[in-house]
Amino acid sequence: MDLTTTYLGLTLRTPLVPSASPLSEEIDNIRRMEDAGAAAVVLYSLFEEQLVLDRYELHHHLTEGTESFAEALTYFPEATEYHLGPDDYLEHIRKAKQAVAIPIIASLNGTSLGGWTSYAKQMQAAGADALELNVYYIPTDAQQTAEQVEQTYVDILQAVKSAVTIPVALKLGPFFSNMARMARRLDEAGANALVLFNRFYQPDIDLEALEVRPRVLLSTPQAMRLPLTWIGILYGRIRADMAATSGVHEAEDVLKLLMVGANVTMLCSVLLQRGIEQIRTIEEGVRQWMELHEYRSVQQMRGSMSQQNVANASAFVRANYISSLQSYKPE
Repeated sequence: MDLTTTYLGLTLRTPLVPSASPLSEEIDNIRRMEDAGAAAVVLYSLFEEQLVLDRYELHHHLTEGTESFAEALTYFPEATEYHLGPDDYLEHIRKAKQAVAIPIIASLNGTSLGGWTSYAKQMQAAGADALELNVYYIPTDAQQTAEQVEQTYVDILQAVKSAVTIPVALKLGPFFSNMARMARRLDEAGANALVLFNRFYQPDIDLEALEVRPRVLLSTPQAMRLPLTWIGILYGRIRADMAATSGVHEAEDVLKLLMVGANVTMLCSVLLQRGIEQIRTIEEGVRQWMELHEYRSVQQMRGSMSQQNVANASAFVRANYISSLQSYKPE
């Protein structure tokens, strides 16, 4: 039985890829993921804010006191001799590449166009096989147009693509007035893959302290329906690969997402909740189902339940919406 798939120009043993999470901060965990059957690993994210802060600190140390006397300028190395980002992340990429044989995908997280995007080139030099560009951007300016929001994504993608030769995946949320058109724009701008979708994290309020507090709620299997819907709509309509993320907890989730057209299915919450060995359990479940239903390969099922043969996808979605409401009967 052939579970191999292709993603970002890489041939992967299975479609099971751990996504960016705290688990990948430890090299031993990355080894355990490979042992459990992970086909590749996306490292935890390096944030734009970290790189900007690092640059500000460097500027401060290079210039503080230099106005006191001219000779002080010679006490400091040139700015070009510094790495303008956390060196630990680059070293982590190198160590991960040495520790495992599976592909290592670096993750760069930002929301604006700027010099931080050039850090992607250093990730490539450190040995990353590919790069996941995570744009978590929730616009709040009432004067900003939809076109301006969309252009921000395109500009960031093109800036990173111009800096590297390794494949680049773009991870984004679903909040666009026309998600299908946005996917097409990113595809045309050179995205090698789209990762669908970023989860929308909302803060909570501590009523006793009267403070806004961040609170991460891990995904449930129901969250899988959103990427399931959009990957099914986009399959065959864009050239970029598609990775499904959010809500992938069981073998059945993986199978459904492959059937609508996903190249890979990414695992996060399930590994945090049940442990890294869950990768092996999910793979076994996929193999058992395929054997029972006489599927020989992932490629045989991929896209078989997508909407590529539907002339009017909007009408199909609308019909499904009406059918869902009419079919529900309260107990």
